[in-house]
Amino acid sequence: MSFIAKIYEKILMSTKPEYMDSHEKINEFLAGKEDQTPKSIFKSFNFNGMEVFQFGNRKSSDRTIIFMHGGAYVNEINYQHFLYCWLLSRKLNAYVLAPAYPLAPKHSCNETFELITDLYKEYSDDNLIMMGDSAGGGFALSFCQYLKTIDLNQPDNIVVFSPWVDISMSNDYDSSNDPILGEVGLREIGKSWAGDLDTKDYRVSPLYGDKEGLAKTLIFAGDNEIFYKDIEEYVKNAPDVRLIVGKGMFHIYPLFPMPETFTSFKEIKKGIM
Repeated sequence: MSFIAKIYEKILMSTKPEYMDSHEKINEFLAGKEDQTPKSIFKSFNFNGMEVFQFGNRKSSDRTIIFMHGGAYVNEINYQHFLYCWLLSRKLNAYVLAPAYPLAPKHSCNETFELITDLYKEYSDDNLIMMGDSAGGGFALSFCQYLKTIDLNQPDNIVVFSPWVDISMSNDYDSSNDPILGEVGLREIGKSWAGDLDTKDYRVSPLYGDKEGLAKTLIFAGDNEIFYKDIEEYVKNAPDVRLIVGKGMFHIYPLFPMPETFTSFKEIKKGIM
C-alpha cells in the first residue's frame, strides 16, 4: 500500500457514515432519504426520464462504456465518479455514459433494470464495456446475467471494482477494517433495493446467478474490505474472470487518485484488448 493510500484510508475511516454500523441511524437515514438531481460540469442528456452523464466523443472513440456508479444503491453519483469517468474517457479513448439511475428506498431494482436495458440496446452495436463500482459493480454483473434471459448479446467486456455481489449479506463479516462500509447498514439497504425480490435473487445478488456465458470479466478488490470473501466466492464459480487483489487495500481503491489507480488502468487496458 502506497503512502498516499494510507492517508486516504485514515481519512475515510474518520468520515465513515454512522448509519453503516447502527440500526437506528440507518433507519433514520432511509426514512429521510429524498431523490436528488446530481449536478456536474459535465454534459448530460435525458434518457426516458433518467439523466445520463457523458464523457468523450462517441464518433471518435474506440469503445463505449456504461458505468454504473456505486453508493450502496442509496447515494447519488458524485464527483469521484465524474472524475473517474473523465479519466476513463481519456486513458481508454472511450465514450463513457454514467446513468443517474433510480435509487432506494423510493425505488427498487426493477425500475433500474428496465431503464438500463433500453440504454444498453441503444449502444449494443458499439464495442461496449459494462463497468461499475461497489453497488454499481454488482448491478453490472447481475445485468449481464439478465441479458441472457432476454436474448441480448453480452458486452465485449465487464470491468468492476469491489462489486457488491451478495446483498443478502449471508457470509460472516468483519467491517472493523473497512473504512467505508458496515454490515448493519448494508443489510437494511439491501432489503430496500431488492423490493419484492428475494435478496438472493440473481438480479440483486449476482453471486447466486448463472455465470456461464458472461463476457470476459475483470474484477478489482481490496483484501481489507467487507466484500472480499463474497467476491472470492463469486470468482471461484465464474469461468472467464480475472481477480486483481489490492494487498491491504480498501473498498473501491482504484477510484482514488493514487499510484495504485494508475496501475489498475494498465491492467484494464490489457484486459480489454
